[in-house]
Amino acid sequence: MKVEYKLFAILTVFMVAVGTIYGHFSGWEEPVGSVGLYLSGALCALIAGFLWWTGRKIDLRPDDDPMGEQSDVEGDYGFFSPHSWWPLFLGASLAIIALGLAVGWWLVMLAVPFVALASIGWVFEYFHGEHSI
Repeated sequence: MKVEYKLFAILTVFMVAVGTIYGHFSGWEEPVGSVGLYLSGALCALIAGFLWWTGRKIDLRPDDDPMGEQSDVEGDYGFFSPHSWWPLFLGASLAIIALGLAVGWWLVMLAVPFVALASIGWVFEYFHGEHSI
């Protein structure tokens, strides 16, 4: 986890530096940009601290070995259904919700039942039908 926390630590420094530069060039008259950048830096610092704290408690992963091979991290990544159409329907429904946030709330309200239906269908896909277990 050394790489991850170093990445977020660098992002923290970057966000704070850019927030300061932004504030300087805006004359500190427009606070939203600086506050947003400072808060982003604080969130990156929070993630970096969590990854550093967690990394101290666990053993080194194969990802942390500079001489590691791809085969060192092989293993079970989970089960992914090869025939499922539900992720497509869920993604399309969520895209309509995102479009609805830009166009109007009426479109969000129309898409919410489709998101619920696609989520339920995906979760319970293997409980009924041809591929039930």
